[in-house]
Amino acid sequence: MKLVEPILAFESELRQIRRDIHAHPELSYEEQRTADLVAARLTEWGIPIVRGLGVTGVVGIIKSGTGERAIGLRADMDALPMQELNTFEHASRHPGKMHACGHDGHTAMLLGAAHYLARHRNFDGTVYLIFQPAEEGGAGARRMIEDGLFEQFPMEAVYGMHNWPGLPVGSFGVVAGPMMASSNEFRVVIKGKGAHAAQPHRGIDPVMVAVQVAQAWQTIISRERNPLDTAVLSITQIHAGSATNVIPDEAVLIGTVRTFTTGVLDLIERRMHDIANGIAAGFNATVEFEFHRNYPPLVNHVRETAFAIEAMKAVAGADKVDTDVEPTMGAEDFAFMLQEKPGCYVFIGNGEGEHRAAGHGLGPCQLHNGSYDFNDQLLPIGASYWVRLAEMSLPVV
Repeated sequence: MKLVEPILAFESELRQIRRDIHAHPELSYEEQRTADLVAARLTEWGIPIVRGLGVTGVVGIIKSGTGERAIGLRADMDALPMQELNTFEHASRHPGKMHACGHDGHTAMLLGAAHYLARHRNFDGTVYLIFQPAEEGGAGARRMIEDGLFEQFPMEAVYGMHNWPGLPVGSFGVVAGPMMASSNEFRVVIKGKGAHAAQPHRGIDPVMVAVQVAQAWQTIISRERNPLDTAVLSITQIHAGSATNVIPDEAVLIGTVRTFTTGVLDLIERRMHDIANGIAAGFNATVEFEFHRNYPPLVNHVRETAFAIEAMKAVAGADKVDTDVEPTMGAEDFAFMLQEKPGCYVFIGNGEGEHRAAGHGLGPCQLHNGSYDFNDQLLPIGASYWVRLAEMSLPVV
C-alpha cells in the first residue's frame, strides 16, 4: 500500500469529519448542513466554490499550472430514510434518517483529497470536486447536469467511487463496460368488475388476470431475452381486495426491472405492456400501465477505466485491484454523468464489518442495512486514489 503521507497525517481529522456527517444525516435535496460543512472546509483551504447546482450541490475548483485540461471527481452526500440500529457515539441523531450507504465516507474521502491537492498542486490543469446531492433515488447527478454542471465546469472526464462491503479493505474493484444496472419501476392496474365471491360469473376477476400476467411476464426473461443479456423482472407487490367474500374491482402489480443495456430494457417494457393488455383483453378486463425509467445503466468507458486501474495500482498494488469485478444489478445515478462524459466508477473495499465499534446493531455490515457503518480505514486509501488519479491525469511536464 502506497498511501500519500500528508493524507495519513490528516487521517484523524478526516475521521472526525466523517463521523460528524454520519451523526447528522440528511435526505435527498435536504443536505444543507452537509453542504455547509463541505463549503466551509473547501473555503478554509483556499479552494473556490460554486453552490446551488442540484439545489444543494457544491463544486470546488482547484487549479494548478497553466494547463487547460480538467477532470471531475464526484462524491455523493445524501443519506437514506431508514432507522439506524447502531448505538455507538456517532450514530444518527435524527430518527428515520441514516447514512447506510457510506456517502458520509465518500464525502470525507474527497475532502481529504481536496485538502492535499490544494496544498501541493502537483498537477497541471484543473480538478473539479463535485459534491452531489440526492443519489438515493433523487437523480441528483441528472439535476446537476441540467443545472449546467458540464457547461460551467468543462472537463474531459469524470470519475466516481463507492465503498463495497465484502471487498477486502485495501483493495479495489472495477470492470470496463456495464458495471451497474438500470433502475426502473412499474405499476400496472388490472381493472375488472367486482362481484360477490360466491357468484364469480357475474364479475370480471382482476386477481386471476393479475396472476396470469405475472406468470406470463417471466417468459420475457426466459424466452424472449437473449440469455447472454442480463436482466431482472421482479414483481415485489400485489395488491387486491379487502374482504374474503368480495371479488375486487382491480388488482395492482408493482415491481422493478433491471438491465445492463437500454435495448434489453426497451424489449422488456414493450413486451410487458403488450402481454398485460393482451391477457386482460382475453378476460374482458382493461389495463393501466405505468413504467418509469429512473437510472440508466452505469457503463464505464474503456480508456478511462484502464487509466483508473493504473491509479488504483499505484495506491494498492496490482494484486489488490480486481479488474473484472462482478457487476451488480444495483443502480447508481453517476450513470447520468457517464452518459455525458467519459469516465469510470470504481468500488473500494469496505471489508466484512469487523471495523464496527461496540454498539453496532444486529445484522451484517451491508449497504442499506440498519447496522451498517463506513470503514474509516478507507479514508486515506480513497483520498490517496483521488490524488493519484488527479496527478496522473494532469501530469506536470
